[in-house]
Amino acid sequence: MSKRALKTYLSKLPKEALEEQILELYGKFPVVKTYYDFAFNPKEDKLVQEAKSKISNEYFPIKRKRPRARRSIAQKFIKHFIKLGVEPSLIADVMCYNLEIAQTFSMDRNVADSFYKSMLNSYNEVIQFTVNQGVFPEFRTRILKIYKETQQQKWPFEEDFSKALDSIE
Repeated sequence: MSKRALKTYLSKLPKEALEEQILELYGKFPVVKTYYDFAFNPKEDKLVQEAKSKISNEYFPIKRKRPRARRSIAQKFIKHFIKLGVEPSLIADVMCYNLEIAQTFSMDRNVADSFYKSMLNSYNEVIQFTVNQGVFPEFRTRILKIYKETQQQKWPFEEDFSKALDSIE
């Protein structure tokens, strides 16, 4: 069904039937419930704190011994926040936090090149996102600090990190 056909169908429904359908969707589909819960009570700061704690737990676990260090966990949160329409500066904060916690993790560990490649992707994404959303000036110092830390730790793909930063200047 196209969006246009749906709009026509919905305009013909009486208000009560429309309300009933929305309540049914709310009950059946967790995605719809999440959307409406966020739309009517957007506790963005709480969501961001939960995301940060779960990202941190990936690198520095509390209950298990070994860290998993999966970038995908942070990416799921970021994608979810974008879908919900969370404020761009809060999304950028989570993106930067992911890189910062990964840098703390890699300080005293020997990690695979795939880890660094993954962090390079995250670095490119945070730069693109902040520029596209117009919040780069707010995050400029953090992004530069992340870059300097990659240089200090002598991360692989050093030139690619530099190119990512050069793309904005």
